Amino acid sequence: MQHVTILGSTGSIGISTLDVLQRHPEKYRVFALAANKSVEGLFEQCLQFHPAMAVMLCPQSAEKLKTKLDAAGLMIEVQSGMQALERISSTEQTDIVVAAIVGAAGLLPTLAAAKAGKRILLANKEALVMSGALLMREVQANNAVLLPVDSEHNAIWQCMPVGETQQYQFENKGIRRIILTASGGPFRDWDIADLEAVTPEQAIAHPNWSMGQKISVDSATMMNKGLEVIEAHWLFGMPSDKIEVVLHRQSIIHSMVDYLDGSVLAQMGNPDMRTPIANTLAWPERIDSGVEPLDLVKAGRLDFAAADFGRFPCLALAYQALNIGGTSTAILNAANEVAVEAFLQKQIKFTDIARIIANVLESVPATPADSLEQILSADKLAREAAQKQTKVLCNH
Repeated sequence: MQHVTILGSTGSIGISTLDVLQRHPEKYRVFALAANKSVEGLFEQCLQFHPAMAVMLCPQSAEKLKTKLDAAGLMIEVQSGMQALERISSTEQTDIVVAAIVGAAGLLPTLAAAKAGKRILLANKEALVMSGALLMREVQANNAVLLPVDSEHNAIWQCMPVGETQQYQFENKGIRRIILTASGGPFRDWDIADLEAVTPEQAIAHPNWSMGQKISVDSATMMNKGLEVIEAHWLFGMPSDKIEVVLHRQSIIHSMVDYLDGSVLAQMGNPDMRTPIANTLAWPERIDSGVEPLDLVKAGRLDFAAADFGRFPCLALAYQALNIGGTSTAILNAANEVAVEAFLQKQIKFTDIARIIANVLESVPATPADSLEQILSADKLAREAAQKQTKVLCNH
């Protein structure tokens, strides 16, 4: 029996993970569930899965949850705050940590899980984007297992040489490049001039995937794919010029690996996150995920196109930050989080997101990213710079 902690259990990845877990009660038990402020969502999950612990990042939300659990007669320990997230990620009572908290808030508990030698199912891009070298060092030093849940990185991992888990030695495995596929989001066919008028409601309406608001906006700007380029660099040890992004509107091929002998291995499936979740939960075995089998005849066709940096400047900015190195990717991520939130609050235009990120990358100097302190300092400075940029744009 494997005991599972889910960080971000009320989000789309957390909900999908619980759906897979409930299909295999003989294999998995939920040890802890964690969320930010969704009291009702976490309460309902506690009613169904009876975890030993429930953690909310927001202390006031934790108090409300405890009141509801006590009234329901459920003996579940409730804690709050970042230290509590780190505790449930590193305790001996959990075997698998699903890192699905969106944004920089996922960094510290993911590092705690790595230091404790856990099996980490990584759905939080920002942990690697902010601290790739540091996180990978902790994974290796403590014999943790880091398995990618992002559909693209999971696809790459499945197309890798058998027997490897992470940090593949590309030069020794005959691999020429990684090909990350991207749907292109809801605005892939729009005139570029029309993007100035995009609304938050339009940006979160993804054509293929059901996701949270922040990641949906990231998909629309293609920053999501830019973060995945950075993530792929750290997961697979591949330089930026060997990581290519290709638009694939059907989201059936989730990514590919191109080998020197001319072979291109692709992982395919219906666009449903339960597939990579089940794959990483059970690896090296395979279990039922509840996903409908892929019907290639019904799919009919697979289309591909180049990713246009003119249409998707956030993708170009991600490559730029990766090539600069050091804390530049943490700066990129922080500026993006601030800008996306401002856009969702209708304070700035859709096209201002890239403008803010570009200005912050230029104004906040990158430093080495050898320690957590350096990374968090860069994150703080970038957020402050992005907030100033937002206020300037708001006043125009």
